Amino acid sequence: MCGIIGYLGGQEATPILMDSLKRLEYRGYDSAGVAVLETPRPGSLIRTSVTKSEAKVDDLITKLKAGMPSGHLGIGHTRWATHGKPTYINAHPHTDCKGQIYVVHNGIIENFAELRRELQAKGHEFTSETDTEVVPHLIEAYYKGDFLAAVRAALKRLNGAYAMAMFSTEDPDLLVGARLNAPLVVGLGDDEYYIASDITAIIPYTKRVLVLGEGEVAAVTPLGAEVSTLDGTTVKPKLVHVDWDVSQAQKGGYPHFMLKEIHEAPEAVANAMRGRLTDDGVVSFREFSPADEDLARLREVLLLGMGTSRHAAVLGELAIEDWAGIHARAVDAAEFRYRRPTFGRDALAVVITQSGETADTLAGMRLAKDREALTVAVTNVFASSAARDADGAIYLHSGPEIGVASTKTYLAHVVSLYLLAMRLATAHGRVSLERKQELVASLRELPDQVRGILEREKEIASLAHKYSRYRSFLYTGRGFGFPVALEGALKLKEISYIHAEGVSGGELKHGPIAMLDKNFPVVAICTAGATSEKMVNSVHEIVARDAPVLALVTEGDTSLDGVATDLFTIPRTEEAAAAILNSVVLQLFAYHVAVELGQNVDQPRNLAKSVTVE
Repeated sequence: MCGIIGYLGGQEATPILMDSLKRLEYRGYDSAGVAVLETPRPGSLIRTSVTKSEAKVDDLITKLKAGMPSGHLGIGHTRWATHGKPTYINAHPHTDCKGQIYVVHNGIIENFAELRRELQAKGHEFTSETDTEVVPHLIEAYYKGDFLAAVRAALKRLNGAYAMAMFSTEDPDLLVGARLNAPLVVGLGDDEYYIASDITAIIPYTKRVLVLGEGEVAAVTPLGAEVSTLDGTTVKPKLVHVDWDVSQAQKGGYPHFMLKEIHEAPEAVANAMRGRLTDDGVVSFREFSPADEDLARLREVLLLGMGTSRHAAVLGELAIEDWAGIHARAVDAAEFRYRRPTFGRDALAVVITQSGETADTLAGMRLAKDREALTVAVTNVFASSAARDADGAIYLHSGPEIGVASTKTYLAHVVSLYLLAMRLATAHGRVSLERKQELVASLRELPDQVRGILEREKEIASLAHKYSRYRSFLYTGRGFGFPVALEGALKLKEISYIHAEGVSGGELKHGPIAMLDKNFPVVAICTAGATSEKMVNSVHEIVARDAPVLALVTEGDTSLDGVATDLFTIPRTEEAAAAILNSVVLQLFAYHVAVELGQNVDQPRNLAKSVTVE
């Protein structure tokens, strides 16, 4: 949530800020703004041009083009409202009483009310409802001629989470960035520098970035970038070379990023396995390589995630218990952090987060580390907080995902968790060579099978057109089909705003069936598996209540012919692999329903790509 961009260099800052804010739109936001330190004309004073919009970045760009600020230092922001409504006044950047200090901020200042009262008592006047506005005023209060020292002093007073970019008119060759519990990177160009909340924002300009650690401050001048702690101790940050190219962060001819990324699923699934899986089921992860004896001592696996990541966790739970014979549980990370823990050194905590910056999930990981559990992050972002702080990392290698609703990274998460389950199964000696070879074969077939599903997109779009008139849906499945149902329902409500919920097939008769009638369709996951016959029985019960049924079935299965309203077939495969194929079908179904309804599928309302606050 929120996007930050800062620039210092020899080019005009405004076009770079505009372009970068467009690239950050996918994170979810409701207002935007920039501040540019204008190049003074001879004999004139230094001034800062501030332009804001309470709407989209395109509106901001229109305003900027009408009066383009000229300068080589600037900051920009897309805001996802927390404190205060999405209004012009609440949009970032924010400034101090004198209009000398300008700040953009991602995160939440938890003690802002206390600081605001303190500053108001000293005569500071506030204009917005935001927590962020205390920051420039606090820096102003500490300013004694050294902007960087004032920033450090102010940051020491803040509780909560922040990623910031800021500058002062009193020091026109200094751009400052800082982070705590929120991501921030410094891009290194040729005699020019960038500060961004997301690598995606600066891909066209540089592929060399410094990743700031917790509680670190970057001071950027024309001579370079220096990183230090809040106490002023110089630190050597991690330098990362980004291997994405610009085209990966563009639509490539697709009408939406979401559709492009669904069509990138075959490659995402293949990349998650590439170089990690042998024909005999031997799994190796370069960044997570504990010995067999260390894995064999594990008695419990905790899979921490939120939203789509939690649904991937449920699939991982099923695979780990089935293949490795270890007790596993998928956990809502936000609730987990407030529970009394019952695990210890014999547990593995698997942290599932696309961005590597999900606040609730990171807090859960810290609790696991406090209990001395082994930790591994399954993430798409190299050198993210989760990857750095965990004992090891399993990278998805999916490339940038711009659409807010996760698609290809969800599939890569699931495949990565299946590989982890096989790695644990080997260490625990639970799966025969023949069984491992069967599982490997089913996983290796997935990229081509996903392509086969994508080739039938028109068929899915036709079903979406038919069902888009309904205002409520029930998704149901059993076994590996149950988390698929949960994720399918989530995708539909995320991007179409239609009410949908997922329930297990066994739970259906214990309440949810009361809702069913001719206006309440059911999407039933009925593909081959240990409980597929039970699901067929459930469909009969649903049809008896006059509810329309869209059933996903395995090729050659005729048990629901003439029973379900509509059928969609997928190739016969292992139940775990079928979960991937079913998920792709439901992603396309949700996408086309949302398009039928005219929704903005890439930027659904109220949602953010990376939830970096609790």
